[in-house]
Amino acid sequence: MPALAEGVARFRRDVFPAKAELYARLATHHDPHALFIGCSDARVVPELLTGAEPGDLFVIRTAGNLVPAHGLAADGVAASIEYAVAVLGVRSIVVCGHSACGAMTALAEGHDLGGAPAVAAWLRHADASRARAANDGGVPALVRENVRAQLANLATHPSVARALAAGEVALHGWVFDIAAGRVEDLTGADDGEGPATPQPRRADRRPTPHPGP
Repeated sequence: MPALAEGVARFRRDVFPAKAELYARLATHHDPHALFIGCSDARVVPELLTGAEPGDLFVIRTAGNLVPAHGLAADGVAASIEYAVAVLGVRSIVVCGHSACGAMTALAEGHDLGGAPAVAAWLRHADASRARAANDGGVPALVRENVRAQLANLATHPSVARALAAGEVALHGWVFDIAAGRVEDLTGADDGEGPATPQPRRADRRPTPHPGP
């Protein structure tokens, strides 16, 4: 905790003054251009990875970057997706997996999750991913197939389906190699330099700014 408090003090002293104008605008405007769905893993930092400024990304982080398919029961992931797409009008959605993912490693290597029943239940959302990678039991293959499977799950959400049909949103699947610092684009041409960059919303499509959540 002392390290976190120190970090807050450094933010107030060194970071905030240089970005005071940006934060003054963000206090009343919430207008991100992309939804970033990543793993809860502490090694994956969306803003650092993409060079995003505060306010650029609407972020959802879950164990294994899993996105449950749309269902009748409301949940926090579904609500956040709907808010980002239907209310904030994001133009891009990124699902980002990563190397050495603990969730995918547990599934690929058949770890005993008897002591973590909530984790075991949550990882059932990766059943389709496991089926996709059935012919290659390695972690890297499962990580990739899991990103593709979660993109398919995303498309079952009504807000996303409507935006896709109208050409108002684009889906991107990425895999971040932690050791190499490289991002592989699974959904577009990868020129070796990095993934296609989610584009900011066009000015003529900008919705009314929202301060939250």
